[in-house]
Amino acid sequence: MSEQPSFDEKMQEALGILFEQFWVLRAEEPEIYQLIREREKGLKRYVTEKFGFDLIVHQHFIKLEKIPVDPKAWMGIQDFTNPRDYAIFCCGLAFTERRSVDEQFLLSDITEDIQDMYPGEFSLDWTNYQHRKSLVRALKKLVDLHVIKTVDGDIDMFSTNEDHEVLYEVTVYARYFMRTYPDDLFQYQTTREILDSEWQRHQTDMRRKRVYRKLMFSPVVHRESEEDQDFAYIRNYRNRLRDDLEEHTPFQLEVFKNAAFLVLNERKQRYTLFPDQKGIMNIALHFQAYFRSHMDNSSVNAMGEIKLTPVEYSQMIQKIKDAYGHGWSKRYRDMSHTNIAEELIQLYKDWEMLVVEAETGILVFKSIIGRMVGYYPSDYVSEGEK
Repeated sequence: MSEQPSFDEKMQEALGILFEQFWVLRAEEPEIYQLIREREKGLKRYVTEKFGFDLIVHQHFIKLEKIPVDPKAWMGIQDFTNPRDYAIFCCGLAFTERRSVDEQFLLSDITEDIQDMYPGEFSLDWTNYQHRKSLVRALKKLVDLHVIKTVDGDIDMFSTNEDHEVLYEVTVYARYFMRTYPDDLFQYQTTREILDSEWQRHQTDMRRKRVYRKLMFSPVVHRESEEDQDFAYIRNYRNRLRDDLEEHTPFQLEVFKNAAFLVLNERKQRYTLFPDQKGIMNIALHFQAYFRSHMDNSSVNAMGEIKLTPVEYSQMIQKIKDAYGHGWSKRYRDMSHTNIAEELIQLYKDWEMLVVEAETGILVFKSIIGRMVGYYPSDYVSEGEK
């Protein structure tokens, strides 16, 4: 068996870039491109053996094909607000694939083609302001991803004037945005079938690759049931996983009875972390401290979950606001506890710390909720009381 190349800080940095960015374009980031290119062999071996990912090294770009075990809401394009945005975006991709590299086209050309291709039940109408806004969001994302580039004009003007023109140009990257699939996409009926097809080439070591993908792509990996084989793998091989991840990434693995996740001992700008610098995070840490100190162990189920009714949760937020609110930002000091509660729910959903039961509205807090807490320092409290 061949010896694994050692991972130094530069290799860790290169791996982090590949996971955090959609792709690295040589023309835009030549130094990063070269950093990865020089370490291609070791990186390719690691991502292939541990994750089952393909590392594509092209003369114009480098791209790690990242495929999750289960898609999450945060994995979507955050600038998009509805399914129509995605449909227009895909139609835009189809338009560019029929054009030559460096071919120029007008906004009116692509809007006409998108109208013809659009698969929605109702056709697009560019006199409709919401439809125009969707197009603006989709084309801006195509520009951000360097699939097309703006030669002249401002797409924002299309929001207020459907006759406004912009001149675009197709880039060399347009052919490579979509990844290849083992079969024709028309053979798949659901997104689940597309995801399941990924494992046809990883049957011998599927468990390990599933676990690595979950740990790297999720804020936390929860034990879903007593028979959760992925979590059992983490528990059984925690030491091996910990050693490997600490060698190849800046993360450390923490494993508990019902949850496993990666943590950073020091904040690194490249990564999105919990907690971040947003004001709502202070409230989250205060809530978690209160939650941890006031919850009775008898209310914890076998999966480490605690359930609250909407009324119980709202009352808890009111108590936290009364106790800690004087130190919050003005926005949250002035906000009603009801609105704070709603914003906090969304935050916890995004970070996979909370599930809301659809039928009852019951809030199911995951075991990780008590892992991080926040308090005011004693000198701050004393000064606040003067």
